[in-house]
Amino acid sequence: MPAYRNVRLCGKDCMCLYVCPTGATNTENSIIDTAKCIPGCMACVNACPSGAISMIPDEYPPQQPKSPEVVTEQRALGRSKVQQEEIAAAVAATTDSAVTRQFAEALAKSNLRMAEDILRESGYLLPQSAEARELLTAMLENTAPDFPTDAVERLLNQLHKTPDQN
Repeated sequence: MPAYRNVRLCGKDCMCLYVCPTGATNTENSIIDTAKCIPGCMACVNACPSGAISMIPDEYPPQQPKSPEVVTEQRALGRSKVQQEEIAAAVAATTDSAVTRQFAEALAKSNLRMAEDILRESGYLLPQSAEARELLTAMLENTAPDFPTDAVERLLNQLHKTPDQN
């Protein structure tokens, strides 16, 4: 597990510079040199007064199973966050106030991130990128006889169209 520094939290107290045995934290750009970092050392993590340094796991644990009731509620909460995002985006698009627009845009982004996290935790998140659409389209073009083309076509239909596809 190498260390990672969150620059936004870093108070520039630089205690990490004095305790790092390899000099991995001694950089001008505040990035910890993972090639020098000793996995699991944690000297910089323990010395950082602002809590800006944390460890990045080599492998993330598998997602824990959830009951159908929990998944149902997570998806309902996800839909609620999507609705809130859409409302905030509509306010941002129609307001004449710069402050209101800035607040509504931040609120829309926040709700989008929350919806993504909630839906990911519920076990469902369909990537909305052009790359996902291209991958699915390529899958349809090169299929084996037993390939589930109907499932891929349904996924393609569920993807939001990117601006260049409208």
